Amino acid sequence: MALLELLQSSPTYFYITLTLVGLLVGSFLNVVILRLPIMMERQWKLECLEALHPDKVPSEMEPYNLIKPDSTCPNCGHKIKPWENIPVISYLMLKGRCSSCKTSVSARYPIIEIISALLTVSVGIYFGATLQTVLLCFMIWSLLALTMIDLDTQLLPDSITLPLLWLGLLANTFGLFTPLQDAVLGAAAGYLSLWSVYWLFKLITGKEGMGYGDFKLLGALGAWMGWQMLPLIILLSSLVGTVVAVVLIIMKKQERSNPIPFGPYLAAAGFIALLWGETLVQSYLQIMGL
Repeated sequence: MALLELLQSSPTYFYITLTLVGLLVGSFLNVVILRLPIMMERQWKLECLEALHPDKVPSEMEPYNLIKPDSTCPNCGHKIKPWENIPVISYLMLKGRCSSCKTSVSARYPIIEIISALLTVSVGIYFGATLQTVLLCFMIWSLLALTMIDLDTQLLPDSITLPLLWLGLLANTFGLFTPLQDAVLGAAAGYLSLWSVYWLFKLITGKEGMGYGDFKLLGALGAWMGWQMLPLIILLSSLVGTVVAVVLIIMKKQERSNPIPFGPYLAAAGFIALLWGETLVQSYLQIMGL
């Protein structure tokens, strides 16, 4: 209680705390983004092996999860020490290189840590030292992880999207963000809207236009913000996705036939709707004279 009172009474301590927490969580998200798809692939291969060749299933396997094995340099295998894993600071002190073999380390790691901190602070600025901020931090961290995983692998893991959906519904059981009825309708409408588009596109073209993970992600956003925000989220994500796709095609960085992950645009649109959705909707209504 004393800590909560301090954070509520001192904006400086509050924002410093959010920044540090955001950086630390961002460091953990780097692990999730890298390892979760590999964990999923290993599990799929094991399940296939159990179904097709049960006699060849190994009795023991080396653990591979979000904790084990320890983080190492992919080039030389150097085990990352705790002081080499301090968010952003270690990267700067080591000048973006492995301390052992001096191989360059991707700048993506500190960038994700910084983005995580910025998103965390932005939610804190908007909602203050409240329960809403705590819950929404889990939401935006999940969206950041989903964005990067989808960009890397075109996967939106159920292990993130489904808990995100249920957490939104549980939060709105107490009406923290929207009435429970609107949250339930938002979850259903979010899923079914993209599901309908998927099947309509498939019936017309014979091709799959998006994955089921996109349905679940939009359903999760609807569970947090209610059905009223779904049109805005769909409009923003479609608009940004179309612009980015056209730019990539013009720059010849993307072939027309290659699939483009839609999850990052849904996540970005969901974050915008979370903070500024009502303002955008009201502005639109005023412009239209409604």
